[in-house]
Amino acid sequence: MVGELERGRFHRPSPNAGKKKRRRILFLGASSIGLFLLIYFFVFSSRPILFPAKPTRSIHETPREEHLQMIEGEVRERSTLFKSLSEQKIPLPWIHLVVSKLKPYVDFKKIKGGTYRFIKDVKGEMVKFVFEAGPTEIYEIEKDDQGYIAKRRQVSLETRLVKVEGEIHSSLFEAMDAAGEGDPLTIAFADILAWEVDFYKDVREGDRFKVLVEKVYKGEQFIQYGSIHAVEYQREERVYRGIRYEGDYYDENGNSMKKAFLKTPLRFNRISSRFSLARKHPIMGGVRPHLGVDYAAPIGTPIWAVADGTVVSSGWNGGFGNQVVLRHPNGYVTYYGHLSRYGHGIRKGVRVAQKQVIGYVGSTGLSTGPHLDYRLAKEGQLKNPLRVSFPEGVPIGKAEREAFLKRRDEMIAWLQGSTSC
Repeated sequence: MVGELERGRFHRPSPNAGKKKRRRILFLGASSIGLFLLIYFFVFSSRPILFPAKPTRSIHETPREEHLQMIEGEVRERSTLFKSLSEQKIPLPWIHLVVSKLKPYVDFKKIKGGTYRFIKDVKGEMVKFVFEAGPTEIYEIEKDDQGYIAKRRQVSLETRLVKVEGEIHSSLFEAMDAAGEGDPLTIAFADILAWEVDFYKDVREGDRFKVLVEKVYKGEQFIQYGSIHAVEYQREERVYRGIRYEGDYYDENGNSMKKAFLKTPLRFNRISSRFSLARKHPIMGGVRPHLGVDYAAPIGTPIWAVADGTVVSSGWNGGFGNQVVLRHPNGYVTYYGHLSRYGHGIRKGVRVAQKQVIGYVGSTGLSTGPHLDYRLAKEGQLKNPLRVSFPEGVPIGKAEREAFLKRRDEMIAWLQGSTSC
């Protein structure tokens, strides 16, 4: 026991040994911290320290969009650009500037509406003005070193040659609409065939039509119809064709589509009463001859001269109301009754051209409603206007015939589908 105690006293650590141990711990801790700082310096300090960056802009840049304000408006029909801008509370000096800059380019008396964009900065100064009178009529006003400059924007358009075809079930208008086309094409198509087809009495269910027409696009937006290159109308076994050549239309044999007389004196109006020798008169009663054709149409519808001629009379004629009578070559006379008013300059002795407006549909005289009473006489004897046949049109010149026949064959090939547009 005493020996163990003595041995224990012999191995008890000295105070100096404890101090050395503490120094060793401190050294190791300091070394660890130093190592950590060294690693942090080489690893993390190489990454850039990011601070919020202030936006920069070149002095040549335009102001940012969020610094601009845009006022959009519309010029309604029968209104003016000046009035519309005033309604948008745009300051008067800017309105005067816009109107004065656009005046050399735009006839404000003829525009039928339009849209505009007035763009200004935070100070209220105009940066840009855009006026669109139509899809292809766009004007811009911008400021440069010389001040505000106006110009017409160039609009890129594409013209495509398209074949349109369809079948009639009720009317040509509805058939054309079913083919995805508008009324302007229907009217233009009928105008070309106005000397060949009466679209009031001749149209039947099952009739077919084809049109080879230019269509103008702005990108994929349809803008308008261009020239019609060829037309075809088929009723049973009868086929009518018109080929455009040098601005005019000819049939397959090279005869002009324009004949001495039109089939009808109106564009596309339904007939209320066809020619009849025994029609019950709607006002006078009983059965009276009706040696003419009644074309029902809204009051004010223009009436054409069916042929070149001279005005025999223009005035009141009893039951016919306001009436115009025309004399034509070869003993023909035409009568137009129940007019609401006369065409410009239509009076006795005046010469008129085919398709010239000689009056407007009305309901004057003995009339139950607005319509045109149209009559035709030959050598003093009334004829059925729907059955009279007239001579062929003037043929194309011999010098042009070979070129026309080549053009005709190309158009017929397209119409028949053997050649794609």
